[in-house]
Amino acid sequence: MTDPGGTATTPRGLLAEGERVLLVDHHDRRYLIRLAKGASFQTHAGVVEHDALIGQPEGSEVSAWRRDGREGPARRFLALRPTLADVIVKMPRGAQVIYPKDLGAILFAADLFPGARVLEAGVGSGALSMTALRAGCHVTGYELREDFARRARANVAELLGPDAPFRVEERDVYEGIDETGLDRVLLDLPEPWRVVEHAERALAPGGILVAYLPSITQAAELRAQLGRASFALAETFEILRRTWHIEGRSVRPDHRMVAHTGFITAARRVVGRASESGTLDDEV
Repeated sequence: MTDPGGTATTPRGLLAEGERVLLVDHHDRRYLIRLAKGASFQTHAGVVEHDALIGQPEGSEVSAWRRDGREGPARRFLALRPTLADVIVKMPRGAQVIYPKDLGAILFAADLFPGARVLEAGVGSGALSMTALRAGCHVTGYELREDFARRARANVAELLGPDAPFRVEERDVYEGIDETGLDRVLLDLPEPWRVVEHAERALAPGGILVAYLPSITQAAELRAQLGRASFALAETFEILRRTWHIEGRSVRPDHRMVAHTGFITAARRVVGRASESGTLDDEV
């Protein structure tokens, strides 16, 4: 199913052959499968027959039958269509993905919107690409590694279909950006400060640059370069996610939390500010 812009949307109605389905057991273990007639999914808890799910409402439960041949179901699974976060965590990957807690923050820090022209450099496995595309953006990716580019194209096509407005070029963004008048530049690279001058020329006034980095020293180097260029309102932050255990009167933070994963830096392209060369950008 696609929207008028050609981007695949989440299907509704009964579960159908060819769809991806998330199976969740009572321990909250999650398995992503694609439904096919006559197929089965085997897990340590038993065997789930795809035919038992096809034609059922989303949110149904299905029994996993014992593999030892004894009668009676071994365990029950909840069947749901996967969210974008589920797909990103479970999808095939080459590079390390940006995880959902940071993708949500980047979505708002970059102010991604329908129709935005976005340049993404360091495409990796395509997690950030999917987030931007689901927001309605038109994404051009620069990826140096051919295997990463191939994986990102496959992951995006798997989720959003072959007609998604997504194009990946196998090239080095450190050598320059061909596109102009961009609304957003998203960077997941070791040295994003080397892209600032290129982004300065490629972004439209008011456009936003966002970079994702593992270390604060890298973020500091980027901020220094942004300060020498025509960017303003720069900020750097991280997202720490802590879940809670709530069961009856037992209410406490979970013993484990997803703490630091990366630093997010965002800045706005402005005019009339001195660039690194010392000249004023008087673009109007």
